[in-house]
Amino acid sequence: MTKADIVKEISDQTGIDRRTVLATVETFMESIIEAMKEGENVYLRGFGSFVVKHRAEKAARNITKNTTIVIPARKVPIFRPARGFLDDVKNNSEKK
Repeated sequence: MTKADIVKEISDQTGIDRRTVLATVETFMESIIEAMKEGENVYLRGFGSFVVKHRAEKAARNITKNTTIVIPARKVPIFRPARGFLDDVKNNSEKK
């Protein structure tokens, strides 16, 4: 499912104009991105959490050149689905 599919689905179910729905979805996504850029986590009860996770610095090997490189510490965005969401997906996949 793409963003366009989501916009169409919301528009069809609510009767709201697609342009308005698209603007709302875009603003929603931008809000999540901005919050995570500032290091904030975003919690959507019943859906899941967008969490900023800190990855520590680590050493890695380049096996083709036989050298060691250092991968710097960084922050990565992680999505953790809510338990109900996770259970729904698991139960649906078992039925197929």
